[in-house]
Amino acid sequence: MCTGKCSRFVAVTLYPLVVISIICNIVLFFPDGDVTYAKDGHITAEVKYMGGLIGGGVMVLLPALYIHLTGKQGCCGNRCGMFLSIAFAAVGVAGALYSLIVAALGLQNGPLCKTVLVWTTPFKELTGDNNYLQNDKLWSLCTEPKNIVQFNLGLFGTLLATSCLQVILCAIQMINGLFGCLCGTCNKEAQIA
Repeated sequence: MCTGKCSRFVAVTLYPLVVISIICNIVLFFPDGDVTYAKDGHITAEVKYMGGLIGGGVMVLLPALYIHLTGKQGCCGNRCGMFLSIAFAAVGVAGALYSLIVAALGLQNGPLCKTVLVWTTPFKELTGDNNYLQNDKLWSLCTEPKNIVQFNLGLFGTLLATSCLQVILCAIQMINGLFGCLCGTCNKEAQIA
């Protein structure tokens, strides 16, 4: 596969992953579909870090746009453009890693929820067999918002998977950019000359 075609493939694949990351992060602000939790500050701390919006969203979208341009014929489809795509892909890796770390912490610490009368993160200190990820009977400790554990698991799990794919794709583009920089992008114009 030509390095230009590979760049286009990577960019086109990154676009839906960026959208998924942004949507997941925004939805995490509204547990149970209610805005009152966000207004009252009863949101899990990892949601406020906005890993999906900033890391997996903006920090991956900008490299995806540039990487897409490097795959097209013209001024950006040259060795210099491929060299710059390495730097942009590195920014994408950094953003995706930020999203991955925030999502992993969100899963490890568990949601902020109301337990009897107090808002707390009841699963933060639990380890081993008492881990809420392995023992779903502990989920009943959270009384409000309704189904917050499943809500956080689904969205943070999606962010984790999405950011893993983003890291892989941006790393592939870094390698592809290196080959494109050293060997050229194999555009049709370059093949004729």
